[in-house]
Amino acid sequence: MESLKDIISTNADILGGLPVFAGTRVPVETLFFHVEKGITINEFLEDFPSVSKKQVISVLEVANKLITSDHIDKIYEIAF
Repeated sequence: MESLKDIISTNADILGGLPVFAGTRVPVETLFFHVEKGITINEFLEDFPSVSKKQVISVLEVANKLITSDHIDKIYEIAF
């Protein structure tokens, strides 16, 4: 798997530092909003052609690793 910095980038000059798909101005949270609404990955990619399918899959893999991590309690402490 690629480095997280190759998948997601943050830059204060791009959307105020909001995490975006690397090389784009598409916020990563937009993917999750689409998924929550039942929009398929292919439809998401049609809506945001600057994002590659590889990037989407990589973000979902990272999210999966975080959610299924043995350290989920630490994530709770940070996020909630």
